[in-house]
Amino acid sequence: MRSKEWANGRRALLGLLALAVTALSGCADLQRREPIDVIMVGVEPLQGEGLELRMLVKLRIQNPNDLPLDFNGVSVTMNVQGKRFATGVSDAGGSVPRFGEAIVNVPVSVSVLRIARQAVGVMANEFRGKLSYEMNGKLAGPAFNSVRFKSSGEFALPPEIARSDE
Repeated sequence: MRSKEWANGRRALLGLLALAVTALSGCADLQRREPIDVIMVGVEPLQGEGLELRMLVKLRIQNPNDLPLDFNGVSVTMNVQGKRFATGVSDAGGSVPRFGEAIVNVPVSVSVLRIARQAVGVMANEFRGKLSYEMNGKLAGPAFNSVRFKSSGEFALPPEIARSDE
């Protein structure tokens, strides 16, 4: 009788092992996706409170994959000149079609102190008329299918703000 119980336990263990291997191979398939592209396409002012500035950042999400990308939340952190500048979250949900794109709105907050720190750098002409930015974020997906993104670049300051060394 004991050998029969042991055989049943062994089959159950092998079944669980096979299920785990199948699940892990499914996760490996999800990792083969091409990275998404996220581009900031607009900024609109929002009502702030106290020592903060609020903005609505519009992000264009481009999906270069053969499967749609479903999401149910977005988080964003923006750095300017290597320093944290703005953060935001949204419970916006939707889907980016396969080989398609979608616009997502994310409200962000900026501390007045962070703005002042950046303004001092601009006035000291540390940036030579250009500011570099970096945006990191996450599209929260159903189950464990969250997708992280990173975008960076430079933008020129308006001529009336930027100083030249001439």
